[in-house]
Amino acid sequence: MAQNDLAALPRWDLSDLYDGLEDPAIERDLAQCEEEARAFSGRWKGRLTAASAQDLDASIAGYERIDQRMGRLAAFAQLSFAARTSDAATGRFSQGMTERLTEISSHLLFFTLELNRIGDEDLAARVQDPALSRWAPFLRDLRVWRPYQLSDEVEQVLVEKSVTGRASWNRLFDETMASLTVTLEGEERPLGDALDQLSSPDREKRRLAAGEVSRVLGANQRLLVLITNTLAKDKAIEDGMRGFSRPCSSRNRANMVEDEVVDALVAAVDADYARLAHRYYTLKAGWLGLETLEHWDRNAPLPGDDDRSIPWDEAKSVVRDAYTRFDPRLGALVGAFMDRDWIDVPPVPGKSSGAFAHPVTPDVHPYILLNYHGRTRDVMTLAHELGHGAHQILAAKQGYLQSSTPLTLAETASVFGEMLTFRALLDSETDPARRRTMLAGKVEDMLNTVVRQVAFYQFETKVHDERRHGELSPERLGEIWRDVQTRSLGPAFSFTPDYDIYWSYVPHFIHAPFYVYAYAFGDCLVNALYGVYESGTAGFQDRYIAMLEAGGTKRHAELLEPFGLDATDPGFWRKGLDVISGFIDELEAQDKQDKTA
Repeated sequence: MAQNDLAALPRWDLSDLYDGLEDPAIERDLAQCEEEARAFSGRWKGRLTAASAQDLDASIAGYERIDQRMGRLAAFAQLSFAARTSDAATGRFSQGMTERLTEISSHLLFFTLELNRIGDEDLAARVQDPALSRWAPFLRDLRVWRPYQLSDEVEQVLVEKSVTGRASWNRLFDETMASLTVTLEGEERPLGDALDQLSSPDREKRRLAAGEVSRVLGANQRLLVLITNTLAKDKAIEDGMRGFSRPCSSRNRANMVEDEVVDALVAAVDADYARLAHRYYTLKAGWLGLETLEHWDRNAPLPGDDDRSIPWDEAKSVVRDAYTRFDPRLGALVGAFMDRDWIDVPPVPGKSSGAFAHPVTPDVHPYILLNYHGRTRDVMTLAHELGHGAHQILAAKQGYLQSSTPLTLAETASVFGEMLTFRALLDSETDPARRRTMLAGKVEDMLNTVVRQVAFYQFETKVHDERRHGELSPERLGEIWRDVQTRSLGPAFSFTPDYDIYWSYVPHFIHAPFYVYAYAFGDCLVNALYGVYESGTAGFQDRYIAMLEAGGTKRHAELLEPFGLDATDPGFWRKGLDVISGFIDELEAQDKQDKTA
């Protein structure tokens, strides 16, 4: 899209939270949180183990009120910083807010620790009381941390030190990445523009953009390697203190999923690398007329795919219509985001890269960040993030403590929304060549979601395993990266040494270690779920919305049971992967037809 068109795209309006960084309501809310947190501690600290069911109900409700007010403040700071990461005043505000909220939360730290000191049988008996039963999911999820809980004093230190520890390293990474610029066609531009140009139809432009990414990341390699090593060691120290046997285990606990289930997913995808990615990229190399693909060819558009620029208004219409055809209730929810200033759309300098949907708090709508360039993939990203937004609104009825969904299920609505949008576009396309291009694009998106993210997970696993025994050199990090990329993407690619640094721009490795497999989990789950929908199962939409409304109150087994699906069944993952393989089968058949025509 032209720069003047990008400038006209909407920015979000955060006034539903606060009227800017200087809003006096911010200081008032901070003071109220401080006062209420101190009073809460004075009332409940040391009294929970003997408290009645009625008192426990009152204490959890009070904790939720304070936590929700703090969540609103934190969300405003995070969203402000994401929109203007390179602005010094916003950075100081965000850091100051983190420090203030950490200080306040120290008064509340005792609460969950004391709840977890109540004996299992004792708590189970109290939860049977109607006064406390509404908090059963919150207490259930809290108990998974009980075996790994440290003393109150140590937990206090970890919370207070996080401000100058992980949080500061995260901020340093964000500010560094936001400040990086490349030179394209003689013009200085944000790093994200070079990453976007890796999807250009012009191979020379892709090569030059890839070179600029390598150059800029390489110039900052010392800092990026230090950040990665420091955070991996920080995690290893805390994991060791808590008794986690594997680096991924704490993330799996947070996702309310067993290590063995994640292992089964990763093993299933790894075993299918050849059936999926290797096979597809061999096809793609032939379509591009190349014997070997370079890393900058991975996201190259196919011949004949002009990937026309899609105006923002058209993108909104396509996505809204897809959701509405599935269910008008969802169409209305996603429409609210697009009709109001709840989305920050344009890719502008100093803004966080990528895209996300932030749930804020149940009494305020979520906000969505995009970097919209007008490509088909950007339309799919809009559909994806709106799925998150709709999910967050529907789950808000569960309250602040019980609305959040584990990551393994958090991608369900977003990936399902992508599939709805893709199917709508594909079904309306009558030109065979264009249809093939669209199908290939969807396969690439699914490979990026499943194969690439599992490879990311394998990279993280190797890095964190090795970091326990000493700091990793830039060369070793590059070797691990190249190994997992070669294994996952296959022999169609030639990975040159300048690709070895590409691991360093992936923000999930910094902000949320081992988050990435959730994308693959969600994609395979949605493939299976969409198959149930396509089979014409009666009442599917009502069951689907009820699943989203449940938020974090149910585990994956309970949520999938109404659809006849079971994620513990080894065949479940194969069913999801078969969908991708089936699309590749169709592309192979079309390719053979074209060659014999």
